Amino acid sequence: MSDDPVLYESSENICTITLNRPARMNAIDEAMEKALAAAWHRFNASDDRVAILTGAGEKAFSAGKDLSYKAFPEYRRFVPGFDIEVKKPIIAALNGWCIGGALTLVQMSDLCVASKSTRFTYPEAKIGFAGGMIAGLASRIPHKVAMEIMLLGEELSVERAYQVGLVNKIVEDEELMPTAQRMARRLADNAPLVLEMLKGLVRQTVSPSPTERISQALHPIERVMVSEDFREGMQAAREKRQPRFTGK
Repeated sequence: MSDDPVLYESSENICTITLNRPARMNAIDEAMEKALAAAWHRFNASDDRVAILTGAGEKAFSAGKDLSYKAFPEYRRFVPGFDIEVKKPIIAALNGWCIGGALTLVQMSDLCVASKSTRFTYPEAKIGFAGGMIAGLASRIPHKVAMEIMLLGEELSVERAYQVGLVNKIVEDEELMPTAQRMARRLADNAPLVLEMLKGLVRQTVSPSPTERISQALHPIERVMVSEDFREGMQAAREKRQPRFTGK
């Protein structure tokens, strides 16, 4: 298997995006942040109609933040629906542990298939840090259950996750990817404009968390700040001339 931190495979309008650090339980470091963001951009620009998001190895979908990576991870940069809008369906395919910030990837996916080995925990309150993105979980599953996950930091079984609506289907470990692929095939055969419209309407229906609102506000601002027009405006001011804006 490639050493790339994120793998992107495409077949018949379905892509599989794999978190690929199995020796580290697919923990998220800077390289994975950048690679996952690039994968979502690639998916958006491709002819692929559905994405399956999964993790390499048997131990974990992802252990969340790599604790050896000292910088605070900017989850909004690579979790779909924050800085990067993904209008096509995403299926999370989980096995093993789903820990901390990895849970936000599941939260922002449209569907979720999990193997019987899957276990969830959000231990940030025990560790002493959190980015706040997990707050959106309270608008996607029952409030008290979301608070239990966030505040207690205890393990949530895959059966309980299914009961509260975080998981759509529980399967045997060996059936995880075949089941996700069959679901993806059904989605890919459906009308893409209808899928996009319905996903967009649901996005407007589900209450966004404060961090989602902040990300949505910062994204257009940051786009301006890295634009050619910004550089041209600054250069023109220094040269005391009229700027020549191009809209890029």
